[in-house]
Amino acid sequence: MPRFRYLRTRLTVLYTGLFGLALLLVAVAVYTAITASARGLVRGELTASGAVYGQLWDSRSDQLRQGASVLAQDYGFREAVATNDEPTVRSALENLRARQKVDGAMILGIDGYATSVGETVDEAAIDTLWTGLHGGTLSAGVLNLNGQPHQAVAAPVMAPVLIGWVVFLERLDEAQMRGLENLSAIPLSASVLTRAGSDWQDMAGPASALSSAVDRALDARGTPVGARAAEGETMVLARPLPSFDADAPAVLTLSYPMARALKPFEPMFWALGVIALVGLAILMVGTWLLSRGLSLPITALDEAVHRLQAGEDAQVEVTSSDEIGRLAESFNAMADDIRDRQARLTHMALHDQETGLPNRLWLEREAAVTPTACVLMFGVDRFAVVRNAIGFEAMGQLVSALAGRLSARAEGVRVARVGVGAVAMVLEIEDDAAAIEVAERLCAVADQPVKLIGATVDAALTAGIDRMGRETGGVDSLVDRAGIALDQAREARRKAALFDAIAYGDPGANLSLISDLIVALETDQVWMAYQPKFDLRANAITGVEGLMRWNHPRRGFIAPDLFIGMAEETGQIRALTEWGVHRVIADQKALAEAGHDLQMSVNISGRLLSDEAFAQFALDAVAGAVGDICFEITETAVIDNPEVALGIIDRFSAAGIKVSIDDYGSGLSSLAYLKRIAADELKIDKAFVLSLDDSAKDALLVKSTIDLAHSLGMSVTAEGVETGTALALLRGMGCDTAQGYFIAKALPMVALVERLEKPALEAAAA
Repeated sequence: MPRFRYLRTRLTVLYTGLFGLALLLVAVAVYTAITASARGLVRGELTASGAVYGQLWDSRSDQLRQGASVLAQDYGFREAVATNDEPTVRSALENLRARQKVDGAMILGIDGYATSVGETVDEAAIDTLWTGLHGGTLSAGVLNLNGQPHQAVAAPVMAPVLIGWVVFLERLDEAQMRGLENLSAIPLSASVLTRAGSDWQDMAGPASALSSAVDRALDARGTPVGARAAEGETMVLARPLPSFDADAPAVLTLSYPMARALKPFEPMFWALGVIALVGLAILMVGTWLLSRGLSLPITALDEAVHRLQAGEDAQVEVTSSDEIGRLAESFNAMADDIRDRQARLTHMALHDQETGLPNRLWLEREAAVTPTACVLMFGVDRFAVVRNAIGFEAMGQLVSALAGRLSARAEGVRVARVGVGAVAMVLEIEDDAAAIEVAERLCAVADQPVKLIGATVDAALTAGIDRMGRETGGVDSLVDRAGIALDQAREARRKAALFDAIAYGDPGANLSLISDLIVALETDQVWMAYQPKFDLRANAITGVEGLMRWNHPRRGFIAPDLFIGMAEETGQIRALTEWGVHRVIADQKALAEAGHDLQMSVNISGRLLSDEAFAQFALDAVAGAVGDICFEITETAVIDNPEVALGIIDRFSAAGIKVSIDDYGSGLSSLAYLKRIAADELKIDKAFVLSLDDSAKDALLVKSTIDLAHSLGMSVTAEGVETGTALALLRGMGCDTAQGYFIAKALPMVALVERLEKPALEAAAA
């Protein structure tokens, strides 16, 4: 069924179509019954007319035969025939033709001589007639005379032997056929056909249109058959007629078009059609009105459903108590349930399930609709420590309590939970200084301990801030920028901080650095720079520290802290370190060939000190070095897995690899680990060396560190030497080696060779 937009149209079309189909079936049944009845009537009439004509043929043949016999037995006529008295013969034939009312009469002699009156008989007809009569099997039949079929009836002339035949001829023309047609109760059509080859045709005419049906009618033996003709379906009856010409059999055909038989029923058909159309129109209008009454409440329900789908409040009027009315009541109840459920879902989507506070999504929406919005995000300091101490449930209570204090201090502004240990609020602030002042004031709500069920908790808050109109740094979300500012505040050990786009940089662009780094190692974009280490006793450069450098083809110089840190995070630090080890060993060999015997130092990431595979690589690689190789590690590198790390360091030391403790003093220095590490060198962090000129405390710390290292059997290298004064102080403190810009910056291999060719610095030798 076609798809309709409206139910009333569908119902109207459906019922109208069904009614129309029923009417069509009735019309087909009525037409079939009437046609069958008419066909039976025509068949009966044709059969009766055929029987009547057969009787008429026989009766007329007998009548003519008797008349011919009377003349044939007349003595005078026989004498005239015997003496060839043609005038007498003609007179007698003409007289008898008139009395019998036939079209022609003739005498046919046994020798083929013929005399005729009324009709001219050609030679072909005489031969055909003589052949038929001479055979003695036929005395009456059809004779083709001058292209016209005739009924010929003959009587023998005996004197006393057969001397000829008296023959009467009667045309089987259209007039006679019409007379025959008038004998029937229906206006049928009659014709006499003869066979010419495979077709049946008039004596001198074309093939009959019913030629193909004649053979079937003859096979039916007196039963009419149906045929297609110019007037449509036609019933045909064929009765064979005796013929004097054996090669041209004759047949009488009676036909009647069914269209004529059905014509009397046409008014009835028209009346039925009009009645059907009127009934169809009445049904269509009635169905339309009924379906419209049914579809109106359904349409109202449909519109209500669309409103409900669009999130609008939807109710329909209940106008009845039937199925549609009950459906409307059910819809209203369902709409109420959906509205309540939607409200609950919306609340759940916009609120934290643990604390009941608004969540991050709510905060984002609030910031989007607030003019001059400023987001202040507060994080609970030492969150993991506090949570592990009081438990997850109590931690949720702590966050809720702090959020309540913040809301009260901010004059009722709603506070949202945006993370496990972070809450945030939106205020209208247009000044950076004012935003920091407000954030620091709000952080003070945690100064008083928070009383929970069964515990009193001391907590502290740090705030991250960002507001509309400031630089985004590529971070679209105001809330995200406030979260980043919170991390920046903690790193700077400040109570509150605004989002710093410059400090944040471009982390997104750095994501592809590692894949670029692997390519860079294979294409010489990464290279090794060497910073000289000046021996204060020998007044000469006795070693260098290899420092990796990377010139990116698009981004230019990449800071080592950036790409080395990312290599550690992504697990690529081993490949980078192995490249560095190979590079310093190869460069050490090149320097030795140039006449410079130097100790080469390379930094080893703490993440590799528990990697047995890397340890074996290092041992194998250093075994081929031409001089001393030193691995610089940080003291805190052994903290994560001390037993494995200390064991690998011992293996390095046993293999002759020098071990240097780098950046001593910058982290959480531990004398216990310092005692356990088999190190050869201790490097003092540059943060202490840079302030030697003006800080007595730093000088005291450096001096005590030098003495401690010497007492443990280690040499000491001071990093960050940038002035002659610092160098002189370190010499006086007994420091072994100095490293810094005062000596030399990190140099490429070619520049390092040039530097080594020069004499020692006068300042360094002093």
